[in-house]
Amino acid sequence: MASLIKKGNGRWSLQFRLRPDVDRVTITLGDVTELRAKDIQDRVEKLVVSIRRNRPPDVSTCDWVDKLDDALHAKLAEAGLVVSRVAPSEGPAVPLLGKFIDELVRKRTDLKETTKTAWGHTKRCLIDFFGETRPLDRITAGEAEDFRRWLVDNQKLADNTVRRRMGFAKQFFHAAVRYEYLRKSPFAEIGGCLVRENRERDYFVTREEATKVLDACPSIGWRLIFALSRFGGIRIPSEYMGLRWQDVDLPGGRMVIHSPKTEHCGKATRLVPIFPELRPYLEEAWDAAEPGAEFVISSPRGDTPGTGMERIIRAAGLEPWPKLFQNCRATRATELVAAGWPEYKVCKWLGHTEAIAKRHYWQVTDDDYRKAAGMPTVGGEALQKTLQQCHKQPCKAVHGSQTADSAPGDLNPEIAGVCTGFPRDSALGESNMIGSFEVRA
Repeated sequence: MASLIKKGNGRWSLQFRLRPDVDRVTITLGDVTELRAKDIQDRVEKLVVSIRRNRPPDVSTCDWVDKLDDALHAKLAEAGLVVSRVAPSEGPAVPLLGKFIDELVRKRTDLKETTKTAWGHTKRCLIDFFGETRPLDRITAGEAEDFRRWLVDNQKLADNTVRRRMGFAKQFFHAAVRYEYLRKSPFAEIGGCLVRENRERDYFVTREEATKVLDACPSIGWRLIFALSRFGGIRIPSEYMGLRWQDVDLPGGRMVIHSPKTEHCGKATRLVPIFPELRPYLEEAWDAAEPGAEFVISSPRGDTPGTGMERIIRAAGLEPWPKLFQNCRATRATELVAAGWPEYKVCKWLGHTEAIAKRHYWQVTDDDYRKAAGMPTVGGEALQKTLQQCHKQPCKAVHGSQTADSAPGDLNPEIAGVCTGFPRDSALGESNMIGSFEVRA
């Protein structure tokens, strides 16, 4: 009649039907022994039988219910097995944990899908630990501290992951205070909820490694995803998913990147140079694009390209590095600064502040140590020349049948109007004008 279920984390739950014609009800029992779980199962079955027969339960079952702790009693009351001990109040009824978070997500229509996913991970952890039917006002500050230790000891989560989930939990309960369900949040005194930099996971993706990965990519789309991250410094997957051909100005040597991450700061788009290392892969994608194609990368378009890229990196004979795409982006930021580009321009192109770049992106490379020791560098001088002289590289206008042999900033008169979104004399990355790019006949 009632079924016991043991989850992978060792915690028990109980499923039953009050009546044959209604849906099954699930009660989370938490971290209890198997003997205790079976005892609860037996008592619940007796309560279900008494409800179906419309008779009071036996004396021993009534005594068992009276001696229950408030948390389990509240779960049984929510399931309709017993009468709640909490008397109705004049104020707003204190909601249950699971329903409150679901309602909070429903009301927050401004949330992005990535934030909803992150909130979902935190909700799952809270329910696994406290139970879905725990009233918000029955969670104490001590249990909030226990929850943090459980994330570390039981779930084996990394420090920054624990910080992020504690921060979201703190946000949930702060909202409960604002709605006047609680006078004080049990998470109010919990500190250390801000994600901090972890430079131990930094990795500089060398040109040699990048070449091996690009050679191992099975398609144009995969090559371009990696090139956009490693040589364009864009965020993967949020920024490549929105890149359209109308945003790419190959003759003008720049592209408009739409950034969901910085949209709420009033920086929904930014201009990024089409660096010489990136250009061949954009041209390859254009040549292979179907007529009228909208998106630059039509396949793959999954939200989690990291898994596929890890397989490609292993196929290239390499071991996937930590923070796969973020370290590609950090490598590019480091290269550009090392090549002599002003920090404010690099930050504008890559879409972050100098403070964030110093904390999370810029790295000390092997070439830096060689240069400081007076030894010849491996690739630093060649890279610097490539980046600093990129404005002298020939530009191919692949958006139409015309081509330009002159530099992006010095197009010949016949195609000087190829870029309709920017004035010809604007500095690369300095214009605030954004538009569609096309080749005029």
